[in-house]
Amino acid sequence: MKRLGTFSICCLLGAAGFVIYSGQGFARAGSNEARKVARPRTTNAAEKKPAEVQTAASAARDGQHDFDFELGTWKIHLKRLEHPLTGSNSWVEFDGTSMTRKVWDGRAQIEEFETDGTTGHIEGLTLRLYNPESHQWNLNWANSRTGVLGQPTIGEFKNGRGEFFDQEAINGRTILVRFIWSEITPNSAHFEQSFSDDGGKTWEANWITDQTRVDASH
Repeated sequence: MKRLGTFSICCLLGAAGFVIYSGQGFARAGSNEARKVARPRTTNAAEKKPAEVQTAASAARDGQHDFDFELGTWKIHLKRLEHPLTGSNSWVEFDGTSMTRKVWDGRAQIEEFETDGTTGHIEGLTLRLYNPESHQWNLNWANSRTGVLGQPTIGEFKNGRGEFFDQEAINGRTILVRFIWSEITPNSAHFEQSFSDDGGKTWEANWITDQTRVDASH
């Protein structure tokens, strides 16, 4: 026993060292794995963007019926500025009628417009088209003199007020055009067209109509 004691002790110490070292290794590995599990996953903000955009789009209000008030026949009084964006304050006035009917089950409308004044006769047509994806209307105007649909004016209603915009060339310059529908009741409505040649800082009204319903069936 004594002769084998030194060898046995060395074997026992070596085995113990191996166990201790191995235990430390396992402990470090376990600690690393724990840190891996505990480390929170970072999310790129861009990953959320499509979902947020989709949610915002789905939350947009459906404006398909915003122009329903226009259906039917109206008496029209029109004031038109003769020379827009020239500093002129010369207005001409017209009186007439308009009649609006729906197509595509209300997703579009056609308005026929006819007035007479001291400077002549105006026959016009407005085609209104509703885009269910953007929840916006685009308004297209034509008159019998040219027979061509103009640049669509695009927008929507908020809190009972409709605002629509486009860009057009007037007097050789590209300017902003704005339509506003307001003061809407079952039997009356107010419309203004305005131009801006300073990027929307100021607006000059040049076409103003007030309308009163002729028939009370709509």
